[in-house]
Amino acid sequence: MLTDIFEKEKALFEDGVQTVLRAQENRTRVVGILKGNIVANSRSESRGISARVGKDGLFGFASIAEYSDEAAKKVLKAAADNVKLLSRHTDSKGIVLPPSYGTGRIPTNCDIVDAEQKRIIDVCRKIDDYIAQKYPDLDSRSVYYSEDSQDRIVYSSDAYDGHLVTPRCYIYINMSMKTKDGTPVEQFKPLGGFGSFEDNFSDIEQYYPELEKLYKKVKDKTEGVYAQAGYKTVVLGGMMGGMLAHEAVGHTVEADLVMGGSVAGPNLGKRVASDIVTLVDFAHTYNGGLAPLPVYLDDEGTKAEDAVLIKDGILTGYMNSRETAEKYNMKPTGNARGWAFNDEPLIRMRNTCILPGKNTVEELIESVDDGYYLIDSGNGQADLTGEFMFGVTCGYEIKNGKLGRALLDTTVSGIAFDMLKTVDMVSNEVEWSSSGFCGKKQRMAVGMGGPHMRCKIMIGGR
Repeated sequence: MLTDIFEKEKALFEDGVQTVLRAQENRTRVVGILKGNIVANSRSESRGISARVGKDGLFGFASIAEYSDEAAKKVLKAAADNVKLLSRHTDSKGIVLPPSYGTGRIPTNCDIVDAEQKRIIDVCRKIDDYIAQKYPDLDSRSVYYSEDSQDRIVYSSDAYDGHLVTPRCYIYINMSMKTKDGTPVEQFKPLGGFGSFEDNFSDIEQYYPELEKLYKKVKDKTEGVYAQAGYKTVVLGGMMGGMLAHEAVGHTVEADLVMGGSVAGPNLGKRVASDIVTLVDFAHTYNGGLAPLPVYLDDEGTKAEDAVLIKDGILTGYMNSRETAEKYNMKPTGNARGWAFNDEPLIRMRNTCILPGKNTVEELIESVDDGYYLIDSGNGQADLTGEFMFGVTCGYEIKNGKLGRALLDTTVSGIAFDMLKTVDMVSNEVEWSSSGFCGKKQRMAVGMGGPHMRCKIMIGGR
């Protein structure tokens, strides 16, 4: 067993040298069906061992695509040699880590249960057949299954040890039709989440109501109108708020990007949102249940805890590695993760969400005389100033407190900390999703979400 190998190699850790030994396997499963035809069908695994060795504020990293006792010895030696080489060629010293933030063992949280590829194909075909029969007026449809599960073992010299398993699988549904003038419009919905294939898709009929909602949205969009450009009162849906929390706010409060000059640096301790906005990066638990992608231990051996980033509108903290936590005199909460065995850990979000408020979604919509209800975003971008631009793929007019016509694709833009100061109503429900990736240098599965929020935002027109 690999844990036995790691226990033996841990005895070789050098006194006074901070060492993390990590073994990791990534599994990928893909099935794609376009209008009844299989266009993708693949399975792959990658596995290996890495070591990160630190001394006097300098760090060496090494990895190898093997799972063995000998491989563990090789990477430990290579990483130790790398930090020694670095120390001979630099006069500068990095941030010296404290002896420990706690030690112990984090138990395995779950298992990855593999499904036969034929089983995956059969379920995808069942969904595709249902869509084809139920909604024959669609111009196109696609069913795309994607699984990217991670299984990692972490052993450290001065922090926690543990075994972290993160299975994730989704079926992405896309439906498209044409407007009266022949313009294609489409809508997209991910189904699934944390867990293995059978956890999410043993009863595929549970998702049929979601398919009906998706079809209604694309049908409404065929009669859609362009938004009127300008600074408007809007109700942001939970997924729009989640995208904002991740892209426009979350990245600015990752401590490595704060060091790179993000807007969060000079704003620590200052008001960046209205007093009804609280933003938290949850580790593994939300509201008494599992967060969308639970993280119990990061790749530095730090036990994962929630990171409160904005409290009652005040920027209160950052997401940190052990090094940046020492620099900013904060406690690390387990945000350093690598996507594959050969990736060094970076500061990453886990489950980033604005907390719910007191109003119902209906109350938010009823409160708007002339504005928009913005539900989903297909893409977006933001920079370290907090300036953002997101595409809006699903939305509706609001007229006199009632939903009107669907919107054709548009954009919203602004500066996050300015926009959040306009939030004056927050719903009492939170929507979550873990279907996307964060692309900061290396991909990473993340969860994000939020309540509905009433705010002001710049919206694009035709």
